Amino acid sequence: MTERFKIAIVGSGPGGLSAAARAAERGESHVLLEAEPHLSNTIYRYQKGKYVMDEPGILPLRSPIPFTAGLRETILDAWDESAARLKINVRHRHEVASIQRRADGIFDIACTNGAKVEAQAVVLGIGLQGNLRKLGVAGEDLPFVQYQLDDPDAYEGETIVVVGAGDAAIENALALAKQNNVVLINRKDEFSRAKKGNEQAVLKAIEDGVIECYYNSSPERVEALSAGRKPGRMILATDKGRAQVLVDRVIARLGATAPRGFVEACGIEFPSKDPAAVPAISAQYESNVKGLYIVGALGGYPLIKQAMNQGYEVVEYICGGNVEPADTPLLKAKFAGISGFRSVDEALARIQKNVPVLSHITPLQMREFMLDSDIRTPADGETIFARNDYTNSFYSIVEGDVRIVIEGQSSPVILRRGEFFGEMGLISGRRRTATVIAGQNCILVETPRRSMNRLIASVEAVRREIDRVFIVRAIQSRFAPEASIEQLNEMAAGATLQRYRAGDNVFLEGEAGDCLHLVRVGSLTISRNLGGKDVVLTYVAAGNYVGEMALMGETRRSATARAAIATETIRLDGDTFKRMIDRIPALRLRLQKEYRQRTAANLAMQSTPEGGDIISFLMAQGAGEATDILLIDESLCVRCDNCEKACAETHGGTSRLDREAGPTFANVHVPTSCRHCEHPHCMKDCPPDALRRAPNGEVFIADNCIGCGNCERNCPYGVIHMASKPPKKPGLLQWLLFGRGPGPGEAPYDPDAKKDGQAKKAVKCDMCKDQSGGAACVRACPTGAAIRISPEEFPAYAQSRR
Repeated sequence: MTERFKIAIVGSGPGGLSAAARAAERGESHVLLEAEPHLSNTIYRYQKGKYVMDEPGILPLRSPIPFTAGLRETILDAWDESAARLKINVRHRHEVASIQRRADGIFDIACTNGAKVEAQAVVLGIGLQGNLRKLGVAGEDLPFVQYQLDDPDAYEGETIVVVGAGDAAIENALALAKQNNVVLINRKDEFSRAKKGNEQAVLKAIEDGVIECYYNSSPERVEALSAGRKPGRMILATDKGRAQVLVDRVIARLGATAPRGFVEACGIEFPSKDPAAVPAISAQYESNVKGLYIVGALGGYPLIKQAMNQGYEVVEYICGGNVEPADTPLLKAKFAGISGFRSVDEALARIQKNVPVLSHITPLQMREFMLDSDIRTPADGETIFARNDYTNSFYSIVEGDVRIVIEGQSSPVILRRGEFFGEMGLISGRRRTATVIAGQNCILVETPRRSMNRLIASVEAVRREIDRVFIVRAIQSRFAPEASIEQLNEMAAGATLQRYRAGDNVFLEGEAGDCLHLVRVGSLTISRNLGGKDVVLTYVAAGNYVGEMALMGETRRSATARAAIATETIRLDGDTFKRMIDRIPALRLRLQKEYRQRTAANLAMQSTPEGGDIISFLMAQGAGEATDILLIDESLCVRCDNCEKACAETHGGTSRLDREAGPTFANVHVPTSCRHCEHPHCMKDCPPDALRRAPNGEVFIADNCIGCGNCERNCPYGVIHMASKPPKKPGLLQWLLFGRGPGPGEAPYDPDAKKDGQAKKAVKCDMCKDQSGGAACVRACPTGAAIRISPEEFPAYAQSRR
């Protein structure tokens, strides 16, 4: 006779084990079905000696099974001991083959070993590790390519490429680097998906040269070699072109996808065909199949503590309990300011119902999203952000409306409930293009850039919706504010997003012109071939367009457009754009005016080709991603160092400027000083969020800096350094009367003087944001050699140098 249980738990990962433990603790009839001869195969397969973290730290643990950060072996031992102590009814080597719900509501569960059980409720905690993502390129199944690492100590003296930027990839790379040459491949320019501790560790290893890292790079193919000392090589597509790495081994840690075939065979539905999609489940973890529950990574929550809390809670729900999720008190505090707030679940459902872009995420993902976000209830007429601000939060309108005030338009654009705004600053990294003012009874969800980017990266439907709206609004704001929504949608329907690495050609001089490019992220240089030499004519920043000349009369491209840094453009179809020009006479007049202005500017630059060399030099120094850069005219500089002294006097004795450092070309010197990048590298991995951007664009370090050094390591231009607080400087009267301390215009401190014994903190240029006169270094220069300019001013500056 088939055994029947109240609860059958499939998979003994953190969520499943915690569910079984709670069922055992309550004395409920249960069985835990595990395919392997040991508990928690995912943790068991972690590399030996791995330090397992217990994030998120703000959440309390709710489970009979203990869990604190520690070594893999320690955690597994504690779980084995707890399972024995609680007398969990675990059946090892019972891999589940099928789960079917009968008409009477009972589940029939069949195992591959022939065993069968029945259950009133089923909890799926099977995780994702059986469905590892592969490289997706030629050679992904070669013998030296693997997708799991069991024991890093098994390899010594090898060259190993680790592909991935998540926790597993980082931990593998760090462990292997102790006795191997490790190359880490990161498809992006930061480790945004990793836990903070792993971020800090890998960045330190990269800084120290222990690990070599290719950012913004991806594998093109893996090849076996028949000759040489290495069995293979990997060809990479990097932001600087192709690269080759000779390898002994490739370890790809690219995550995993849901075992979709098995899950769908159980009757569970997915919200989309996207391979990364997770099943749709309720706030009580119940799937569309009544009585069939999902916890852990399969439900979109891969963190151990979250899964364990879910395992505990799901048993309470099955047994009729009304337990509050562990994050409820935190969410209650966020929603307290909403008029009519009654419960967290109701507030979350209201937000998802009212904001369609958030309807694509599961209730559990929604809870995590809201933990990172803030609820804002601005007064009628209150400014949310102003045009030219450098903020980059993303806003969703839950109730009410907002007015978008666009320069040059007589009437504001009204956005109502369900719409969102702030996506242009979020994506481009540039200043806000309009002012947003709150209407009556306005309720907004404000989401930080990092959290929004994480959601965009993980939920394809969210990314598509934001990209679609971005394209429509970009066309409207840059070209045709008077266009109808039908005209805009027609234009957007044929638009595509194009991505370019630094140095890639967007189009070439002499090519037929069949499209227009609106720069969404990054920047371009425009150049012509003059006398066999490539001469840069101008610089095009995000928010501007190129390619209109070939559509306004010329049939071929008159210049080459090239990505100055990693760049994204919106490619607009030429024929569709011409139709819009024909329908909107005002658009034709605007374009003709800009066409004449650009032609005149290009001719002026062609007459002084040395100016193009200066722009090329500045681009080579990374100035293309700057928003404000300090330049010094060496022909005017008298080496008085007033700029450095003024900087130190303004910032408590520590200068943020190194005048002598940095390259020089044609008397244009780029000293070591912050460029206030459009997408600041320093802001990407700051644990206390001390790196901030002021509304005017200044990137500065707040007082809550903890001195971790991440920003110093992340900055590619060496403009951040760690410094302790210098001794207090005597006042002017003490210098006049008693000769104490340095005088005006003298070096402010003795470099050998005893410093404050406290820990060092990061210091960098903040453009003297609190000084009404602007940057002290520029004001203190007696000859006018020092100036601060934006990249948009490079062409005019270069022309002035003739």
